[in-house]
Amino acid sequence: MASTKVALRRGLLESELREPAMEAKECARDESRTFSLDALETAATIGTGTFGRVLLVRERGGEQRWLALKKMSIADVRKLRQEQHVRNEKEALMEARHPFIVTLFWTHHDTRFLYMLMEYAPGGELFSYLRNLGHFCDSYSRFYAAEVVCALEFLHSHCIVYRDLKPENILLDSHGHIKLTDFGFSKKLREKTYTLCGTPEYLAPEVIQSQGHDTAVDWWALGILAFEMLSGHPPFFDDNPFGTYQKILACRIDFPKHIDIYARCARVIFARFGTMRVLLHKSGEWRCPKFCANDFSLGTNPLRMDL
Repeated sequence: MASTKVALRRGLLESELREPAMEAKECARDESRTFSLDALETAATIGTGTFGRVLLVRERGGEQRWLALKKMSIADVRKLRQEQHVRNEKEALMEARHPFIVTLFWTHHDTRFLYMLMEYAPGGELFSYLRNLGHFCDSYSRFYAAEVVCALEFLHSHCIVYRDLKPENILLDSHGHIKLTDFGFSKKLREKTYTLCGTPEYLAPEVIQSQGHDTAVDWWALGILAFEMLSGHPPFFDDNPFGTYQKILACRIDFPKHIDIYARCARVIFARFGTMRVLLHKSGEWRCPKFCANDFSLGTNPLRMDL
């Protein structure tokens, strides 16, 4: 019976992976191509940041496929001392070829701007759907968690720590599958690192305490994401960042009453004394998950789209 359940989970996961895998093959064909700014026409601005913006573009006379062009001011990047973050993002995306990670096709620069031409995810941010619904049910949450696990395991197998997992950095493709984006805080690890970076509500205790951290911080962030998907808010939120840090270090988790009893059961992903407690363990050494994506694969894709 147990082997049947494992086979069922594996089969469901493999079926869910077929669509993004096919899209990844399409993206792979574009990776070896050379692009030109003059050959790109801009349709709209789809995102803005501190030192740049993201444009929706497509090639004139080409396949009419929509792409995302990240355009960054060199002067602003230097003024804000973000050169290393830009290099980190480029290096990580050039190495991280995975169905659940946004694909980088081409980079370019002129005297004023840096350009990164990337895969366009028409579904937008997971954050938007989470805010509109208030919170996700257990099945939806497990679906997204499964795909995040796949992406993180791939990054970690290449010694890359992501360090910025949150709903705003999870995009959705035309079929509702995830695409991790914004790799400015990512880093190729050779040993523990001590940089304080990330979103306050998602920081692991060892980052706050400057104890040195590794890929375990990404599993902590997955625990925060899991809680936020189920409850609608991160577990250690506070109006003051220092209040947030104090709550993180105390590591006391209060589950909202609306989280259904199935999600609290010790046999499922977001259990009160199960996976959630493992992911949000104070010690990074104990945080390494004892599961794989198959443990999450009975989740349901709530946003099957054809955009």
